[in-house]
Amino acid sequence: MEKSCIISIDMGGTKMLAAKVSSKEGIVARVKKATKVGKEKINYAKALYELIEETKIKAEISDKHIKAICLGVPGSVNVELGKIGMAPNLGIKNYFIQKELQKFTSIPVLVENDVNLAALGGKAFGHGIGKKNILSVFVGTGIGAGIIIDGKIYRGSSFLAGEIGHLIVNPKGVICGCGMRGCFETEASRTAIVRKIVKEIKAGKKSKLSELVKTKTPIKSKALAAAVRGNDKVTIKYVDEACNTIGAVLANCNNLMNFELIVLGGGVIEALNFYMVPKIKEAFLKFSLSESAKAVKILPTKLGDDAALYGGIVLAEELLGIKI
Repeated sequence: MEKSCIISIDMGGTKMLAAKVSSKEGIVARVKKATKVGKEKINYAKALYELIEETKIKAEISDKHIKAICLGVPGSVNVELGKIGMAPNLGIKNYFIQKELQKFTSIPVLVENDVNLAALGGKAFGHGIGKKNILSVFVGTGIGAGIIIDGKIYRGSSFLAGEIGHLIVNPKGVICGCGMRGCFETEASRTAIVRKIVKEIKAGKKSKLSELVKTKTPIKSKALAAAVRGNDKVTIKYVDEACNTIGAVLANCNNLMNFELIVLGGGVIEALNFYMVPKIKEAFLKFSLSESAKAVKILPTKLGDDAALYGGIVLAEELLGIKI
């Protein structure tokens, strides 16, 4: 007998990942596609629908067993309206994605910020089991956070809670995509680390990443990890700077909120966990109130990139009252 499930979709800037998910079976089938949509907004909904259809075929499931479609968006989301306020990496602004996708399917469509979903997934299926107050921070192209208070996701009065990447950490820093100067993510994201490394290499410093810069090959997290393992001084310098900044910001957040768990995820952390997490913890302790620091654990995510996919299960229970 076919069991009930949801389809969770991680709407990344470069790829869309869909999966059949349930709490009993976990992730059963995955379909990944490059994010290639036209300028017309309806194209995005159509691309998502096509991805859903491919996932149904791969997972061998029919509509009657799919209780919800859950979208994780890298940007601001009004959960009640199913609206993407702004998702710079997707080129989307003020888009009612729920309404548009619902034109293609009768299955209920739910929409949430991707890091909020990751926080929910971690709370129910990862290190957050049994914990009530959790901060999940994901470091990648940018930096985002999901906040769980008393076991529930905290979205804020206008659904913008968790925009940790836009805390100002260097007023004299570079201009962020949001328009402000010196945001956290302009100092400690993968984008920031790479920007600083490229600048050093172009100024004449030798690095194991020099050839990538010369050939204009994008420097991904795995390349940073390989350079760190190879004791590349330029890379280590800026990864260390990022760790110090991340540790300081986490300490400030914890001094304010007194969490019991801080979960670290995202591409940079996943690739450089062996090096960055100890450094971040060291900086965290340096900038923390001692009693607050004693009460919290800092751990890399147990679920990796799957955290947001699992979060769809929790979102479906919250918004539709169903258990999958």
